[in-house]
Amino acid sequence: MKLVIGLGNPGPKYAGTRHNVGFDVVDYLAVAPSVGSWRSRFQAVVAETAENGEPVLLMKPDTFMNLSGRAVRQAVDFYKIAPADLLVICDDLALPLGKLRLRATGSHGGQNGLRSIQETIGSPDYPRLRVGIGSPGEHWDAADYVLGRFKSAERAAVDEAVAKAGRAVLTWAARGIDAAMNQANSGEQRPPKPKPEKKADAEKTKPTTDETTTEKP
Repeated sequence: MKLVIGLGNPGPKYAGTRHNVGFDVVDYLAVAPSVGSWRSRFQAVVAETAENGEPVLLMKPDTFMNLSGRAVRQAVDFYKIAPADLLVICDDLALPLGKLRLRATGSHGGQNGLRSIQETIGSPDYPRLRVGIGSPGEHWDAADYVLGRFKSAERAAVDEAVAKAGRAVLTWAARGIDAAMNQANSGEQRPPKPKPEKKADAEKTKPTTDETTTEKP
């Protein structure tokens, strides 16, 4: 069993907002003829399908974003699902509008839904697919921005991103995380690998303190 969770806030008040783009991706997947009807379960609405012969459960939590982990934990416990067999889809302020970023693991990066899931299942080692919603800029409050709706001029880019994200989810379910990452992250710029240093040069440039990196939200 694989579990695909779209994050968002329930109810018509929040439908179509930037924060609900995870719901939009799951809704895109749910229109396929092979997907069953939505039903209430696990403090969420769920629909069942299959990909490459394996059952797949689509989920939209009925809790608010910061309590998403409750629904996920119930489904994980019931079906005995390993973290690697979860895929969580959420919005991301740090990514340009329409850009996707799929990772096999990582931090929650301040995203409240990911934070709740990580705390509730006790592990950060689950795939997450972030959908860029663009930055609010310095004149916007971040909370107001994510709870606002996309502008008409943004709609085409968002629809394309939702469709691409949906295809990446299907690839993940059928062929695994590496194939899905290659598909979702296509065009992503990666830093060049450093050239090997000579031993003498390496000693000269050896850092005097530990260096760490953190994932952006």
